[in-house]
Amino acid sequence: MKLYVIVLGCAKNEADFSLFKYHLKQLGHEVVDDVEDADGVVIDTCGFIVDAKQESIDTILEFASIKKQKPDFKVYVTGCLVQRYPKDLPLEIPEVDGWFGVIPPKNLAESINKTKKYITDPVAVYEFEGRVDSDLPYAYVKIADGCDRACTFCTIPKFKGGFVSRKLEDIEKEVRYLIENGKKEIVLVAQDTTGYGVDLYGKQMLPELLKRINDIDGNFWIRVMYMHPDHVTDEILKGFSYEKVVKYFDIPIQHSSDNILKLMGRTKSTKELEELFDKIRSLYPQAVLRTSIIVGFPGETKDDFEQLIDFIRTIEFDRLGGFVYSDEEDAASYNLPNKVSLKTAQKRLDTLMEVQAEISFLRNQRLVGKVIDVLFEEEVNGVIIGRSYMDAPEVDGNVFVKGHGINRFGKVKITEADTYDLEGELVE
Repeated sequence: MKLYVIVLGCAKNEADFSLFKYHLKQLGHEVVDDVEDADGVVIDTCGFIVDAKQESIDTILEFASIKKQKPDFKVYVTGCLVQRYPKDLPLEIPEVDGWFGVIPPKNLAESINKTKKYITDPVAVYEFEGRVDSDLPYAYVKIADGCDRACTFCTIPKFKGGFVSRKLEDIEKEVRYLIENGKKEIVLVAQDTTGYGVDLYGKQMLPELLKRINDIDGNFWIRVMYMHPDHVTDEILKGFSYEKVVKYFDIPIQHSSDNILKLMGRTKSTKELEELFDKIRSLYPQAVLRTSIIVGFPGETKDDFEQLIDFIRTIEFDRLGGFVYSDEEDAASYNLPNKVSLKTAQKRLDTLMEVQAEISFLRNQRLVGKVIDVLFEEEVNGVIIGRSYMDAPEVDGNVFVKGHGINRFGKVKITEADTYDLEGELVE
């Protein structure tokens, strides 16, 4: 069967589907790059917030409409949206040939085209057997899934289940495979990477995992994403001292007003968050700080928002993603009073991003004249495009240089900098 594959949502889905494509091929299926050549489509959905859910539904409907011209065209839908709404979706979109919840890639591949409707309880992790990746020099590796945290705005534990880690040896095996096959950057992902290993080994094992991966032969970067601020310990920070671990700290604080943090179910106070970031920059002067912020959370007052802006100006995050609060019906925050209007929330988001743009621009300007290592990923009309250790794939900026050659590291002298991107010249 020739299948076209679409992956929506987070990097964890991308990691899962690299393995899914491998298992499809092992079973004799073919993954095609053009839907016109396909006998069907597999859509991996996101069910986290309103916008992501709508994107998933729109995508399903778009491909379901193909069946009007090609009645034999198969539409299979999997992932978090299905796990979250297992009863509603088959009733609303009967054109779909198979519904699959959150299941391991191998199970999903084996289930394709075997059943009309198929829903399962979540099984978050898997053992590594092989992957099919793009030609890009980086790869996402999922080290755990599910979540045990009690953030009131989040529904993930309800449909993905509790936190489950993969074994150290299995992750190491997968990373070795990727490095042997030419990958130059390993991006570790989970719902919360600080929780890695607690369920299997009785303690946080992220530092040990970083040591094991760092000891693998080869010239490559290790990047850690999604660290819950309440659980970043001194031991975890020490784990970033290994040579191949980039000093990039992705720590989504979501807010900085003590009032809102408490309503969100967070435990660290504003003062403790500031101390955490001060400690990181003290340990690693070259550290890049990335965070995520939710504005318009129920109960957020003008004063709360002004405290947030003051905090952002004080810390000077290098990278920041901002979002308007999504009022999810099965999240604890759904029942909170004093909802903020969408108009007010959007205005606050605009203000937040304007402030962050000023900070990012000034921090990038400090790089002009400096030489940095860049991982080149793409070449367009004599310009090679890459990223420094300061930028994660798909969410941060790029470095643009005249030259040739990708899937390699190079040293670049920065000549120009704007809010998000850099320009430079090769100094090799």
